Amino acid sequence: MKFIFFGSPEFAAIILEKMIKADLLPQAVVCNPDKPVGRKKIITAPPIKKLLIEKFKDLKIKIYQPEKLLNIKSQLLDVNCQLFIVAAYAKIISKEILEIPRLGTIGVHPSLLPKHRGPTPIQTAILNGNEKTGTTLFLMDEKIDHGPILAASHLPITTNDDYKTLMRKLAELSANLLIETLPNIEEKIKNAKPQNESEATYTKKFKTEDAFIKPEDLEKAQNGLIINKKIRALNPEPGTFTIIKGKRIKLLETKIEDNKLKLVKIQKEGKKPQIINSSIESL
Repeated sequence: MKFIFFGSPEFAAIILEKMIKADLLPQAVVCNPDKPVGRKKIITAPPIKKLLIEKFKDLKIKIYQPEKLLNIKSQLLDVNCQLFIVAAYAKIISKEILEIPRLGTIGVHPSLLPKHRGPTPIQTAILNGNEKTGTTLFLMDEKIDHGPILAASHLPITTNDDYKTLMRKLAELSANLLIETLPNIEEKIKNAKPQNESEATYTKKFKTEDAFIKPEDLEKAQNGLIINKKIRALNPEPGTFTIIKGKRIKLLETKIEDNKLKLVKIQKEGKKPQIINSSIESL
């Protein structure tokens, strides 16, 4: 099976690492360009590129980092692969590119489609208090997370799951599903089932203002569960915070204890993160 893998963040890197260890090697990887990160704006490679150059350098897998996919259309055609696999590439892929491989393009989406289409399925599942989620393999078309379903796998969400832990679980689940599905991919494509549009829900990209928590809400017992879910879902991006006495305080971790919200880890403005394990009054 000759395929090209599209993806950039840790979610994609976890999937690809597991696939490579299962002897499913891509002909090439397409990811976002390196970009400046942090206050010092240090040029940093996306996690999937770091994976390939640090762990699998000897495999000499070609890495493409185009600003626009059409810029590398000829290279994608030259590979003459049967399949593209897309996992958190974070750029819209045109129909012209999707239809290059003979079997089409498989999307990996960390939700049980058609639920939670769009950019933030993991965060939204936590915010909504969903008891379970999962991952779906589907044939991509020009619409967002819309094409027929090839395979899906379920996963429970625990009360301790935050974005990072759930993302890593779903990446592992996605890799396992790909490894299981790819040997019979042509049969899966023939039997792919259309998504039920009447059940479709959509997620949004969260902004900084979505992550703000009013100080008075932190003190209300009835808001504890809601705030806890928000903090678990929206860290590290865009990052939950409050403002007390004119100073911004990042809320990094909380827990519910005796039906009350307890702050576990915070970061005061200009300071390093600290463990406090106390109530809002301590701030």
